Amino acid sequence: MEFSSKLLENAVYEMSQLPGVGKRTALRLVLHLLRQPESQTHHLTEALNTMRDTIKFCKKCHNISDVDLCEICANPNRDESIVCVVEDVRDVMAIENTSQFRGLYHVLGGKISPLDGIGPQDLNIYSLIEKVKQGVVKEVIFALSSTMEGDTTNFYIYRQLEETEVVTSTIARGIAVGDELEYADEVTLGRSILHRIPFENSLKN
Repeated sequence: MEFSSKLLENAVYEMSQLPGVGKRTALRLVLHLLRQPESQTHHLTEALNTMRDTIKFCKKCHNISDVDLCEICANPNRDESIVCVVEDVRDVMAIENTSQFRGLYHVLGGKISPLDGIGPQDLNIYSLIEKVKQGVVKEVIFALSSTMEGDTTNFYIYRQLEETEVVTSTIARGIAVGDELEYADEVTLGRSILHRIPFENSLKN
């Protein structure tokens, strides 16, 4: 792809680093921004810079937040005895959209994947174990994607919690094997949360 401007080429390159955005789509987006009023482009860059510089991660559940404690963890009406373990913030949003879960969350920040060099130490697993050991949590729900990496992560956490008195469960398999949680429809995902099963039972399948 030939560019008449080095500035344009640099902008297209940076835009193409976004997931799912190829060079042609990046060029279309950059040219669109050039056609808009300067103020609109500046608002976009300011919003991105502000987000990147000031966004926080909840000190309790690792969800993305504007303050130290996210709105979910700070809500006194949530049931802190039930913790739903998810991969990332997109899964929190997906489950929240079902309006079927009133507990709290714990965002791992990924899944165990030896092929990608991601081990338990790279995820927010140990803070979950410590949270359970405090005695307030009575049930841990595994709500990771039904992939090999998701199942490996579930099993690892399950083994770490075996000696505690906490109940471990997993969302019902209304979610097809191999599916990512964020793409499930709200009704199916909501039913999976409501009809969760003991995690030990899932090991027998």
